[in-house]
Amino acid sequence: MKIVIAGAGEVGSHLAKLLSREEQDIVLIDRDAAKLARLDANYNLMTKVGSPTSVRDQRGAGVPSCDLFIAVTPFENTNLVACELAKRLGARRTVARIDNYEFLSAESREMFSGLGVDHLIYPEVLAAQEICTALRRPWVRHWFELHNGELIVVGVKLRDNASLVGRKLRDITFSQHNYHVSAIKRRHETIIPRGDDEIRVGDILYFTTTAPYVDEIRDICGKSESKIRKVMIMGGSRIAVRLAHIASENYDLTIIDDDMEVCRRLPQKCSGCNVNIIHGDARNNDVLTEENISSMDAFVALTEFSETNILACLAAKEFQVNKTIAEVENIQFISEAEALNIGTVINKKLLASSKIFQLMLDADETSAKFMALADAEVAELDVHPGSKITKAPVMDLKLPCDMTLAGLVRDGKGMLVDGRTRILPGDHVVVFCLAGSIHKVEKLFA
Repeated sequence: MKIVIAGAGEVGSHLAKLLSREEQDIVLIDRDAAKLARLDANYNLMTKVGSPTSVRDQRGAGVPSCDLFIAVTPFENTNLVACELAKRLGARRTVARIDNYEFLSAESREMFSGLGVDHLIYPEVLAAQEICTALRRPWVRHWFELHNGELIVVGVKLRDNASLVGRKLRDITFSQHNYHVSAIKRRHETIIPRGDDEIRVGDILYFTTTAPYVDEIRDICGKSESKIRKVMIMGGSRIAVRLAHIASENYDLTIIDDDMEVCRRLPQKCSGCNVNIIHGDARNNDVLTEENISSMDAFVALTEFSETNILACLAAKEFQVNKTIAEVENIQFISEAEALNIGTVINKKLLASSKIFQLMLDADETSAKFMALADAEVAELDVHPGSKITKAPVMDLKLPCDMTLAGLVRDGKGMLVDGRTRILPGDHVVVFCLAGSIHKVEKLFA
């Protein structure tokens, strides 16, 4: 697949790095030659210095023959114009990053589609939706539903009270068939587990299961259910504003920011939302005490600084706040943050990447789902007649060691996969694989 990315900022660079590992034909356009030179020297991609809204530069980057054109510059108007030009030049599909929520309405989407913009990505909305998922299920780190909840992927961090700790995977699978341990995140490494792998304190386990057994997973992980009602948000960012619009009906929200001008603008931005806005520095424990943080059920840190967000969540835990969520935009900090006691980690780049990777999957876009972790990928792939994956039971397929089939949906019903399972045409299969392997996996489904 030939992919042209316009914009070598944080999102564009991260996408280019990920996609270059997938053996895709990647071209990255940006005006900044220095940014491009660093990427060109270290990754398997081509770069072009130029303007995303220049017809000549788009032609020079091969846009007329590209399968996917992705515009992720910091400027919304540039992205929309670039996609319109790309579509007219011959790009098969186009994706634009936006920062105007109004554009996500059905009417606006139809209008932009007519102009040549096939898909709109608003990372801040994706982040707000992810936070809402974390607030609804405070005992999990990740929650991922397929086919209206027929299959569920749950990521849970284990403490020393989890009954699974110290057990080998084969001992667990021998005694039960209600869930599948599909991956283990251990510090800086993601493991596609085998029977000899032993579960340790601090591991984040990714379970694939069906709805009736979610409570069982919660219990064996030593977790308890709790209700979130009062939420304090540190930082009046765009994510905070979108979260206010999405969640204020279900939660009592307090936004605290140390910039008075931000606090003055927030009431207008959060118009119609039931939100309490406080001017103060949430890094100061005295301020947190004054604002009664001990009464909060959740604390969400959304400043522009990853380090600040991590430390603020640690402070909130000292005040016995049950659920903490940190925006961590530095990819290299994610593993460290997950190893600490700060709950859920949100990263806009990974969320945007998941959305765009979904567009790349050869499966039907209406059913394909995708979740990108820091160094692993989870996808749902459709099985076509004659696929290699249908030739034998799973135990006889000699699958690569960097992937596992976690579950499938057949005739609308979710079920787990084991060695005896035979994959059939029409199945929707959930696959865990290490980063860079997703297109190797797709070949099995072709």
